[in-house]
Amino acid sequence: MALKSFIEVHPDSHFPIQNLPYGVFKPEPDSEPRPGVAIGDYVLDLSVIASAGLFDGPYLKNSDCFAQPNLNKFSGLGRPAWKEARTTLQKLLSATEPILRDNESLREKALVPMGKVQMVLPVAIGDYTDFFTSKNHVRNCGLIFRGPDQEINPNWFHVPIAYHGRASSVVNSGTDIMRPRGQAHPAPNSQPYFGPSRKLDFELEMAVIVGPGNEFGKPVDVNEAADHIFGLVLMNDWSARDIQAWEYVPLGPFLGKSFGTTISPWIVTLDALEPFAFDAPKQDPPPLPYIAEKESKNYDISLEVSIVPAGKEDGSIVTKSNLKHIYWTVTQQLAHHTSNGCNLRPGDLLGTGTISGPVPESFGSLLELSWNGQQPLSLGGTTRTFLEDGDEVILSGCCKGDGYSVGFGKCSGKILPSPL
Repeated sequence: MALKSFIEVHPDSHFPIQNLPYGVFKPEPDSEPRPGVAIGDYVLDLSVIASAGLFDGPYLKNSDCFAQPNLNKFSGLGRPAWKEARTTLQKLLSATEPILRDNESLREKALVPMGKVQMVLPVAIGDYTDFFTSKNHVRNCGLIFRGPDQEINPNWFHVPIAYHGRASSVVNSGTDIMRPRGQAHPAPNSQPYFGPSRKLDFELEMAVIVGPGNEFGKPVDVNEAADHIFGLVLMNDWSARDIQAWEYVPLGPFLGKSFGTTISPWIVTLDALEPFAFDAPKQDPPPLPYIAEKESKNYDISLEVSIVPAGKEDGSIVTKSNLKHIYWTVTQQLAHHTSNGCNLRPGDLLGTGTISGPVPESFGSLLELSWNGQQPLSLGGTTRTFLEDGDEVILSGCCKGDGYSVGFGKCSGKILPSPL
């Protein structure tokens, strides 16, 4: 019999009892932030549940992790504590358990309507790394910038490529993004100029939230990497393509990326995603031993991007993709990141890179969808090659189960004009 909550959850909701993603919220604008889980149209306040003594297992009974303003402490406790919390919460919220269901006073304190809360960043992000792991995206970028003779650099098939991003400009869903200014170079024989980006873009990504870190100098075994992954979020790695193209040789992205990165507020755990795991495709050539997995998993997560053009109320879907289109798995990414002894810490953010599928309608950025501005997209009576001021970009993602969905909610941001 399928697990069912005493809280009514619509079949299309991203947040049934099978999910229970973690986030951090304020019940009132002047409230202190506290951890919660999403269940249907409500947020369950974990600080209330903890204060009531309902986390009574060995890992959480004496912990103050749910009295914190972020999830770093809880994420750092590791998989045994996560499993204990999930088991406790699923029991408390189940239709057959009276402890919360039949206690009106506790229900009123613990369950807050989602429409009334303010979501904030779920973790304090100490470091942010963005990978480059979708073969289709890598090939498309190669064709656009280098031509068919060098679609994919040979090293890409051996090493998970990444760059170190700017953690301070990672923002929560719903935060406006100001159009960045920077240097660009419009034509080969022209002089560079400084000004607002003319090629502002989104990137459809997902990202790992790191749980327990590793000691400095001690790499994580790839077959144990999943134990260091607290969960996944949606991520939009906003990109100024003109600035990026001018600056990225020889050291990679800088100001074309660091002006803003948006993540979704709810962290979906690997336990919730386990029913949607499948064997990752065979990698050719075989990976080197340090990232060769005994069991290589990917996840069937459907992804979608909509754009609401400036001045319009309705959005248009511009792409549909899936996490299954990444070449290097999230566990390979994490293990590779630590392979030189680099230490990760709870709350670190590891982006997958743009997730593009094999056909044009599954490309994960406007760079690819418009083929660097050469093929305008139709958006409900208007067109776009890149983003204009006032445009809102909305990412969403979910997995379809038997009669339920496990989803991530939305990851959105609106473009504001450059101040000058």
